[in-house]
Amino acid sequence: MVHGNRFLHVVAGLLMLGLSGATKKEAVKNNSGVQPAGQCGTWVKESEGGLFTSPNYPNKYPPERECIYIIEAPPRQCIDLFFDEKYSIEPSWECKFDHIEVRDGPFGFSPIIGRYCGQQNPPYIRSSGRYLWIKFVADGELEAMGFSASYNFTAVGLLKAGKGRRKLNAGAESSP
Repeated sequence: MVHGNRFLHVVAGLLMLGLSGATKKEAVKNNSGVQPAGQCGTWVKESEGGLFTSPNYPNKYPPERECIYIIEAPPRQCIDLFFDEKYSIEPSWECKFDHIEVRDGPFGFSPIIGRYCGQQNPPYIRSSGRYLWIKFVADGELEAMGFSASYNFTAVGLLKAGKGRRKLNAGAESSP
């Protein structure tokens, strides 16, 4: 029965790889700290923030990739996301081809913050809660350098009662 259990583990592992959205069978090198065979992206839960990149950054990213990065902040904190100035993703109208999509939450159906491509790095992004969902897509045509992004966590600001204004972390106020 030992061989039967090993077989089940192998089959389960292959099923997980197939369900993960992997598009290639060779190992993908990325700087996210995770290098699973045939995958890119990761669920990130670091207490001090960190860095993640497109596959092969700063060299050209490979074609036909879809990488999902989910960033989770500690309770009562939000995420500040910054893209490095060394940024290049195949430009296209409405970023229909290669792109980065950022969503405010842990899911692919969370509210969209933006979809980015081209030579101009995306703006600074702050989540409204504990999670950001980030998808990098590369089609089968043109490749470019890709991206490097860093993130850190900030305590969630407090609402001031009765004034309809939010108190920001630095002490400044803004209208909601």
